[in-house]
Amino acid sequence: MDMKLGFDNDKYLSTQSARIRERIAQFGGKLYLEFGGKLFDDFHASRVLPGFRPDSKVHMLQQLRDDVEIVIAVNANDIEKNKVRGDLGITYDDDCLRLVDSFRSLGLYVGSIVVTQYAAQGAADAFLKRLDALGIRRYRHYPIAGYPSDVAHIVSDEGFGKNDYIETSHSLVVVTAPGPGSGKMATCLSQLYHESKRGISAGYAKFETFPIWNLPLTHPVNLAYEAATADLNDVNMIDPFHLEAYGVTTVNYNRDVEIFPVLRAIFERIQNKCPYQSPTDMGVNMAGNCIVDDDVCRQASRMEILRRYYNTLVARARGEADDGQLRKLELVMQKAEVTPDLCPAYAAANEKAEETGAPAGAMTLPDGRLVTGKTSSLLGAAAAMLMNALKVEGNINDELDLIPDQVIKPISELKTRHLGHNNPRLHSDEVLLALAISGLTNPLASLAQQQLGKLRGADAHFSVIISEEDIQLYKSLGIHVTCEPRYEVKKLYHK
Repeated sequence: MDMKLGFDNDKYLSTQSARIRERIAQFGGKLYLEFGGKLFDDFHASRVLPGFRPDSKVHMLQQLRDDVEIVIAVNANDIEKNKVRGDLGITYDDDCLRLVDSFRSLGLYVGSIVVTQYAAQGAADAFLKRLDALGIRRYRHYPIAGYPSDVAHIVSDEGFGKNDYIETSHSLVVVTAPGPGSGKMATCLSQLYHESKRGISAGYAKFETFPIWNLPLTHPVNLAYEAATADLNDVNMIDPFHLEAYGVTTVNYNRDVEIFPVLRAIFERIQNKCPYQSPTDMGVNMAGNCIVDDDVCRQASRMEILRRYYNTLVARARGEADDGQLRKLELVMQKAEVTPDLCPAYAAANEKAEETGAPAGAMTLPDGRLVTGKTSSLLGAAAAMLMNALKVEGNINDELDLIPDQVIKPISELKTRHLGHNNPRLHSDEVLLALAISGLTNPLASLAQQQLGKLRGADAHFSVIISEEDIQLYKSLGIHVTCEPRYEVKKLYHK
């Protein structure tokens, strides 16, 4: 059964690129576009807007390829601190190089990298030398005293004027970054200052997918964004400037609303007038116009809120989140009317664990069918449930063993005797390798492997915190994973 779609991705690509072209023309042919969120792999958007493809934003830029130049901003302090992207596990400076490669592989032109907040940090200097050696143009932007409130100082030769002028050659300059706090907005504004000094007409706009400005404040899609940013203290709010200027209710988030008066003053100082009446005016996001089934998006967003809540419970158990984040998520759940009953897998996993007296899991397949998995002497709950799900999708008899014990046991012995593992049970990645080996002689094992793609979009829940190996394997298959916030074994160190 195909996943129900709530979002028209093709319409999004065409209307979004058209909207950006309009904005370029509005400013006389040069636009600095601050790109918020993830350009690649925007899985949050694809979860809450079923039909949104994770790489949609990049594909949209490809439609504007001839006009686009990309500038990557990275904060020197993040380089100095070896800040790591949580989703990729690589440092921000390495991620800059990864982004350059990714953009180039798609035929998009990367003009340069700008190191912001530069104050001769040792690691930042080493990164700049590395860029020189790689032949990548690089620039430095400096800390500005009184930023962002001292507008007179910011918009002067001692403020933006001290920054390197980034030489660009295209009409659309996309400013992106490895993560938040990289100085994208300040980079855009600094460029406007320098362009103005050179008599070049240029504008600024912002591209953020969430919150969606033309959906209600308490729409589950917007509430899911609050859940996703619970650690940042972002709050969705009605844009008061837009309401006052136009009498129209739109949604923005607190940081953009709070900074708008300062931004307006900076615009007035650089260009003698502000082209925008509100933070919403600055945006170019057309996602809200491409929702084709509101109920599907509401339901998907409510599920995402539930996942975020359980993931935060687990993060707190690991000491990675605090009670404040949890309270915020509980409030979001109340607003969106979300409870664990939303997904049958949650109750089923705990019931199976109680029944067997060992860790267990349950999975709601994309078509709504429920599968469970229990811990055995040779398989962990995650591995067992994965095998059960493949049997269901392949209409394979549940009683049949797809992997004979003579394949599993040597792997278990290898783990415990030679690789230093205490647990002889196979993880999900190991059981898939065993399944692949069995497929050489067993057609049903081969059939089971062919079902892996059908699990994309399923929701799996476990009665305990499962291993990182299992979580990553499930994620790579496109399965959403949540766990109860408790470990199988009571100890201080868990790997």
